[in-house]
Amino acid sequence: MNIREVARLAKVSTATVSRTINGSDKVTPETKERVQRAIEELKFYPNTWARALGSGRSSLYGLIISDITNPFFPELVKSFEDIAVQNGQEVLVANTNYDASRMELCVSRMLQRKVDGVAIMTSEMDARLITEFQNRDIPLVFLDTGTAEKLTSNIVVDYAAGVDAAVEHIVGLGHTEIAFISGPGMLRSARVRKDAFVGCLQHRGIGAGLMEEGNHQVDGGHEAMARLLSRKTRPTAVLASNDMTAIGALGAIYERGLRVPEDISVVGFDDIQISAFTQPALTTVRLSRDEIARVAFRALYSVRQDGGKGAEYRISTSLVLRRSTGRAPRGVGKKLRGEVELLRA
Repeated sequence: MNIREVARLAKVSTATVSRTINGSDKVTPETKERVQRAIEELKFYPNTWARALGSGRSSLYGLIISDITNPFFPELVKSFEDIAVQNGQEVLVANTNYDASRMELCVSRMLQRKVDGVAIMTSEMDARLITEFQNRDIPLVFLDTGTAEKLTSNIVVDYAAGVDAAVEHIVGLGHTEIAFISGPGMLRSARVRKDAFVGCLQHRGIGAGLMEEGNHQVDGGHEAMARLLSRKTRPTAVLASNDMTAIGALGAIYERGLRVPEDISVVGFDDIQISAFTQPALTTVRLSRDEIARVAFRALYSVRQDGGKGAEYRISTSLVLRRSTGRAPRGVGKKLRGEVELLRA
């Protein structure tokens, strides 16, 4: 099947078929519809490589994520792809798995495919690889790690407001022994959330709180929570750097025969879909993937219309109250210290 057969069936020139495929505004709606019907009838699949060579535009955006196993990212990918398809763009997704060599391969693939722009939704990226895109005048948008400049935009998430809302909620329930399970220290977003937590407690005169580091995965949250439960002074409330960590923490708490929220309250961050269906349903800070996707796409789509000028966009967060938080138990410190002595006996 080739473009000539499409042109013959639609009763137009091959140039008109080509302009229709490339999204030219010189084709009338009626003609465009006729060409599209011919394409569908003949099951013609345009050669995207040829389109990129002919027009200098591939109608292809790159989307780089950190961890495809974390539900946050598939939800983000779906939202971004839905918007792209609505606007006649394709999406090339790359999962780095926090691996530098894999990141380099992802960038190489995108440069070879002549992407029209790249949404970098990962926490860290080598400056040299960023320069590779910039040298080719490829628009970029970062999630919380970039700087607004020529062809480059940055999405800033208000992590501090989300953490503050969570801490205020927990403190309002009478909790003073509050722990935080952070993400890996190498991730900027994890460091920002941890710093926000420490600042919120200090502002309220509670002190530094109890700290453990996780890996933003369920197993890391489980192990970090187990360490917290082994301390002489255990928390009555735990905030987690993301929902995956919080879900792991729930498992560790139940394994010790404790109840959520009667013995320990748990708060997550992100509001992934599964967090509404844990037992109990997870109180969490919502970070909308739909909004991130819309803003990221708009940043890439509009930067050329704005003369290459990048911009900074802000994303807000909000607390979602569910059943994993409750009032601080009375006399819990004395009770838990007694349990520790029994376990050691």
